[in-house]
Amino acid sequence: MSFHEVRFPASLSFGSIGGPERRTEVVTLANGFEERNAPWAHSRRRYDAGLGLRSLDDVETLIGFFEARQGQLYGFRWKDWGDFKSALPSAEITPFDQHIADGDDVTASFALRKRYGSGGIDYFRPITKPVEGTVRIAISGDPQQDGIDYVVDTATGIVTLAAPPVTGAVITAGFEFDVPVRFDIDRIQTSVASFRAGDVPTVPIVEVRI
Repeated sequence: MSFHEVRFPASLSFGSIGGPERRTEVVTLANGFEERNAPWAHSRRRYDAGLGLRSLDDVETLIGFFEARQGQLYGFRWKDWGDFKSALPSAEITPFDQHIADGDDVTASFALRKRYGSGGIDYFRPITKPVEGTVRIAISGDPQQDGIDYVVDTATGIVTLAAPPVTGAVITAGFEFDVPVRFDIDRIQTSVASFRAGDVPTVPIVEVRI
């Protein structure tokens, strides 16, 4: 897939709106009961970058970024200010935030993930675009050293440990992450007059699968 490992300007994504989207197929039977099916294993996020624009300079920055990505052709990183780290928004990242795997004495590479839960039901979101320098790992409560005990592929979210953890070892992680996205349009229309009047362009952004 065509993807540029560059982040959309965080100053412009701040103030945007968006969030997760699910696809549910609902069939109403003759007796009034329903059958529901979810063809997507994972949610997909959508945003509107237009609401983050505050000046004509911001518009110029947006157009430059759009042209460099060639519209919808190349994906890029997006900071979701409402959900961008392994800890709660008010908390600091620690290497104990998320349980990502258990050791089996064989496997040394593990994918980052984030848990979302309610009412005893858990959903694990794959994290494929961690932010460089933010990933912290611990094994059974023992913090590991980045670059010595483990390395992180920030393009895939795969953590590779120096040695396979022993069977039963609990592997935890803390991190910041971006969302892999692309523009959901191939044109941007702006007007100096309308922008000064308070009307900003709609710039839809959609998550892509990695």
